[in-house]
Amino acid sequence: MARMSSRRLPRLAALARLLAGAACLVLFPALLQAQAPAGSPPALPPELEKVRSALEKYQDPVVAIHDGYHSTLGCVEYAEGGMGIHFLNLRLIGPVPDPMRPQILLYEPVGNKVRLVGAEWFNPLATGVKERPHLFGQPFEGPMEGHEPLQPAGLHHYDLHVWLFKPNPAGMFSHVNPTVKCKDVGYSFMLQPPKSVPHR
Repeated sequence: MARMSSRRLPRLAALARLLAGAACLVLFPALLQAQAPAGSPPALPPELEKVRSALEKYQDPVVAIHDGYHSTLGCVEYAEGGMGIHFLNLRLIGPVPDPMRPQILLYEPVGNKVRLVGAEWFNPLATGVKERPHLFGQPFEGPMEGHEPLQPAGLHHYDLHVWLFKPNPAGMFSHVNPTVKCKDVGYSFMLQPPKSVPHR
């Protein structure tokens, strides 16, 4: 066997590393998603850090579906920013919000994938909610009409958005995030702000 030139050894080692990396991407395509980080998640107070940790598993939307969260199909935007795609869990709807179990997960479309960016606590008046709910020291917005066309206008409700996984220049609890976009998504809706309604 011919002796290998000492000059070729470093090149072969570098090539072996490249091929090993390529094999990993072929064998484990999930690594491709990890190559495009979403940026640093926002800094949170301890109470919200606990919530974010509990929801971390829903970075994988298939896990969310297995746990009863189902896509409402449309990607929602307003003139001042986006909400993304809502995954709703009907089993969690009731008159008293649970801080650890939001009724809605918010996903931003990124290429042909979705990325978890926030959560929404959703309280329809029909549940018998007695007064404006509060969580994390924040009053819920509303009551308001449902967001047509993805909700009937008659679905009067309170809601609270919390941007746990993506920083929001408009504020952690703003109903929209100016950095969330629905560009090039088949089912996207530019909505008008819903009308306020009395609490009955």
